[in-house]
Amino acid sequence: MTSELEAEYHLALERAVRAGHDLLARGGSSLDAVTAAVIVLEDDPLFNAGHGAVFNAEGQHELDAAIMDGANLKAGAVAGLKRARNPILAARAVMEKTRHVLLVAEGADAFAESQGLEMVSPNYFYTESRWHSLTRMQERLRAGEMNSPVSDQDKHGTVGAVALDAAGNLAAATSTGGMTHKMVGRIGDTPIIGAGTYADNSTCAVSCTGDGEYFIRLAVAHEIASRIRYLGESMQVATAYVVMQALPALGGEGGVIAVDRGGNIAMPFNTSGMYRAAIDGDGRLTVGIHR
Repeated sequence: MTSELEAEYHLALERAVRAGHDLLARGGSSLDAVTAAVIVLEDDPLFNAGHGAVFNAEGQHELDAAIMDGANLKAGAVAGLKRARNPILAARAVMEKTRHVLLVAEGADAFAESQGLEMVSPNYFYTESRWHSLTRMQERLRAGEMNSPVSDQDKHGTVGAVALDAAGNLAAATSTGGMTHKMVGRIGDTPIIGAGTYADNSTCAVSCTGDGEYFIRLAVAHEIASRIRYLGESMQVATAYVVMQALPALGGEGGVIAVDRGGNIAMPFNTSGMYRAAIDGDGRLTVGIHR
């Protein structure tokens, strides 16, 4: 992480959070805000989603995304996309245009195309840095070193957004290319409602990043909402417990971004860093990478 690259990440994160916040400031919905923020990140090659997605074990891209409306618990998700430029738009179309929640693989791409969403060739998602991440993982596998430490950036990454609008509605959106060198067909927590993405006006909105298998096993996003609902915990307490205690107890790494119905923001993580940004109810901007 050079100082120049760190500055690029800060600018990209600020662009994304302002894209969402500008909509909210004009009276827009939380759904539109999280969609706008995630699109900015999907289009930016710095992040593991859309244009900057990682490669699977066969050198291909398989993209996942989900979105949820806290006002009515409607949700849409897609997994294994290979041609839709912006997976989050495909997920939102599933929520708004079908009676389903999750579409996968060829069927999801075909549906996205039928909705007039922009489709691209697989080459669009290629970035040199992600290809180098794959080759490093392949070299480690050949050398029998897969159990030695791997950088957080090589292992995983996700983009997401959560928002509370003026009408009191919460929303969450998440998008990812998954894990570098993942098995073909592997699906992580991002498109699993309640695991990597969740929103409910009575509690909070949550978007997750990290080792997806652990987030699925713990139903992390829903667990945070449940602790708020049933234990009466604050969002800061609930997110801290799940991320800093429950996840590590299983061996999981990662973090979450969350906002509750009162506009309180939490962004805990148990990794070396997490790209994050927020604008609170008073308009204060926070951007961070490291602890």
